[in-house]
Amino acid sequence: FELDINPRLDLSTRPSSVAALIRTFSTSSFSSGCSVSLHYIFGAYKTVKMADMSNGHGNNSVPSSPTSPLVHQDGLTYQIGFGNHHETEAEPSTLPRGRNNPRLVPGNLYTEQLSGSAFTAPRSANRKTWLYRIQPGVAGTSEPFVPFDEWSGGDRSRRYFGGCDWGSDLRMDPNPMRWGPMPLPPDLVAENDTSDPQPPATSVFYQSVRTMMGSGDPASKSGLAIHMYSFNANMSGGSERTYMYNSDGDFLFVPQVGSLLIVTEMGRLVVHPTEICVIPRGVVFSVNIHQMADDEHKARGYILEIFKGHFSLPELGPIGSNGLANPRDFLYPTAWYETGASPSAPGGVHIINKFDNELFVRRTDHSPCNVVAWHGTYSPFKYDLKKFCAINSVTYDHPDPSIYTVLTAQSDEPGTALADFVIFPPRIMATDDNTFRPPWFHRNVMSEFMGLIYGQYDAKREGFVPGGASLHNTMTPHGPDFDTYKRAVEADCSRATKFEGGLAFMFETCMTLKCSEYALTCPQRQLAYAKCWDGLGDNFTKWRDGSKGGGENGDSGVNDE
Repeated sequence: FELDINPRLDLSTRPSSVAALIRTFSTSSFSSGCSVSLHYIFGAYKTVKMADMSNGHGNNSVPSSPTSPLVHQDGLTYQIGFGNHHETEAEPSTLPRGRNNPRLVPGNLYTEQLSGSAFTAPRSANRKTWLYRIQPGVAGTSEPFVPFDEWSGGDRSRRYFGGCDWGSDLRMDPNPMRWGPMPLPPDLVAENDTSDPQPPATSVFYQSVRTMMGSGDPASKSGLAIHMYSFNANMSGGSERTYMYNSDGDFLFVPQVGSLLIVTEMGRLVVHPTEICVIPRGVVFSVNIHQMADDEHKARGYILEIFKGHFSLPELGPIGSNGLANPRDFLYPTAWYETGASPSAPGGVHIINKFDNELFVRRTDHSPCNVVAWHGTYSPFKYDLKKFCAINSVTYDHPDPSIYTVLTAQSDEPGTALADFVIFPPRIMATDDNTFRPPWFHRNVMSEFMGLIYGQYDAKREGFVPGGASLHNTMTPHGPDFDTYKRAVEADCSRATKFEGGLAFMFETCMTLKCSEYALTCPQRQLAYAKCWDGLGDNFTKWRDGSKGGGENGDSGVNDE
C-alpha cells in the first residue's frame, strides 16, 4: 500500500498473518476519499511475507505501487514495458519517495546511481537507474583488480574474453562461411558418484565463451563482437561465487540449448531457448543453468555485444503503431538481494571486469547482488520471440528482412544500424503464385551473421543446423542453396502456406566483420560450404536458344544437370 497515499499506516512491524494484516488496515485512520481493497491488502502481505530463495531475499518481490502490472514466470515476478521507468523494492518502504538521494536512506541503505548514458544525453536517450544497496560498489575495492591469467595461473589466452586478443587475433576473410554447432561440454558427475576416477572438467560461462568475429574497438566505444558459449557449471555455485560486468558494452543473449538463470544486481531472470536477454553495460551479473525437470545440465547459445549505444525498438513507419515486438511483452526483473558472502562459498566472492576485452578479477567479502530497491530506465530485460508479430507481403514479392527486426542499435548514420537483431519466425506466406517465397539472392552493404535456434531455415534445409552459424560479410554474395532454389521455383504457390519448421535469427551490422582465429580454424567450420551453390548454372543460354522454355509463362528453367 502506498505510504504517501496513506501516511498514517504503520507497517514497520511485520504482521504475522493475513488476519493481523487486515486488523492493521482496519484500525488505521485513512485519509479522506481513500478506500482499501483486498487487492492492496494481499499485495502488501505478499511483499512483507515473501519467502527467501537461494540465500536471497525478495525473489518474487513486487514493485511498491500495487497497480503496477506484473508477470509471473518460473517462480519469479517481472515488471513489463520496454524502456519504462520501473521501480521495485524487495523490502517494504525501502524505496525513497519524493527524492533520489536522501541524507537518510530508508533501511540504512546506500544510494548509488548507475548511468548508461552521458548526463546531458537527450531525455529520450538518457538511461539511468538509482540503486539502494546494502553496500556501495566501491566497498571492497581496496583489493585491486588483477589480470585474470595471473589470478587463475592459466596461459595468457585466458586473459581475453572469448579467448580473443582484440588487437592481434582478428583477420579479414571475404569468403562465405558456415559452422556446425559449438560442441556441448560433457555431463558432470554427481558429487556422490565415484565410478569415474577422472570426472569431466567443469566449464563456467565466462570460460566457455569463444569470440567468432568483430569489428571496431571496445576502448573507443565503436563496433561490436559476436560470441558463442557452451558450458556446464554455474558461476554462482560450488566453492566460489563469481560475478562479472562488462565495461565495454551491452550483451544480447540468444540461448539455443538449456535455460539460463541470470542473476543480476537488479534481480533475476530465467531465459529459455526462444527467449532473449539483454544485460546493459556495467550491470553486475552471473550466468547459471536453470535446471528443468528432464534437462541436461549444460547450455549453449549466441551473444551479440555492441560497444556503442543501447538496443531500442525499431521505428514502425508506415506499418503504423502496432506490430513486430510489442513493448508490453518485454519483461524486467524485480528487486532481489543477497546478504554478505555465501556460506557455501568458502573461497569468497570474485568479481570479473571485462575491460577493453581483457578480463580482470578481484576478491570481495560480500555479494555485489545487494540491491534492496531500485528505480530507473537502465536495467536488464528479456523477451519471448514467440510473441513477435510478423509483418509480411500478401500480394507479391518477398519483402526485405528488416520487417522482422526485433531490436536495433543505430549507428551515427540515420537509418543505418550498428546492429539489428532479426528473426525468421513461424509465419504464413500468402503471396501470389508467381512469387519466389524464400529469401532472394543478395549482395549487401551490411554484414550478416545467422544462427538457428531450432528446426530448419527455409533458405537452407541442409548443413545449416541448430546451434550452427553462417557469415556473409559486406558485399559477399549469398542466398538460397541450389536444392532450395529448385524446390521454390517448381512449387505450387497458388495457396497460402505456413512455415513453422524452425526459428532462425540474424545479427546484421553496417560493420565489416573480422573473424577470430577460433572461427577460422575450429573443427566445426564447414570448409565446403560454398559448394551448396554449385548447381546454379546458366539457364539463360538454353532459353535464348529455344532448347528449353522459361520465364513467367514458361518452365522453371532450373538446370538439372
